[in-house]
Parts: sequence; C-alpha cells; structure tokens
Amino acid sequence: MSGGDTDGRLVRLFALTGGRTRPSRADFTLITTVTAVDPPPTWATRPQPEHQRILRRCAEPIAVAELAALLDLPVSVVVIMLCDLLECGRITVRPPHPVSCEPEDLDLLQKVRDGLGRL
Repeated sequence: MSGGDTDGRLVRLFALTGGRTRPSRADFTLITTVTAVDPPPTWATRPQPEHQRILRRCAEPIAVAELAALLDLPVSVVVIMLCDLLECGRITVRPPHPVSCEPEDLDLLQKVRDGLGRL
C-alpha cells in the first residue's frame, strides 16, 4: 500500500486522537500502570480498532511508556487514547507509589553515593 507516512502508517496520528492534542485528564505519567477491565462494563460502547489494540496489550498491568513503545506510538497519543478508555470504564489506572524520604532512606542514599564515588 502507498500513501502512508514515513513510518508506514496509513492513519495519521491526529486521526487516532480525533484531532485532540491534550489529554482530558492528568492521571497518567510514564510509569503509571494501566490494566484492562475484565469483563468490560456492559454499558461500554465497542472500542475503535486503535483502542482495541491498547486493551489487548493491557490484559496484564503495563506502564504507559512500555505500552507506547509496544504500540510504536508517541506517548502523548497513547495517553489521549487511555483517557478515552478510562472515561468509558475500560481500564483501571494505578499511579506510581511515592518514594518516601525518611531519614534512613537518606542515609542509605548517601552510602550508595559514597560507594559509587569510591569506584
């Protein structure tokens, strides 16, 4: 087939997002974990083919960055499509666990830094 972009895609990226350039939510970072809801909600509409590709990859928990790499799509496009799926109840989102900065953590980090400095 001809008429695709330089990566061989036949559909332009803006068509995948419906022309949107920004996500509708701020839930996603590169390390946010997403998982497809199984079984899907009964009231959910049938997803578009691009959304189905995402749902297949999300059968097991997967990070947003890894998902974008596997789909060979920019993270920004994947996040916009993930927002659609989240709003439809088709995926669950797990934010990354915050790292605590307890004094013992700082001591450990300083020891690691010192050890690396000695190498």
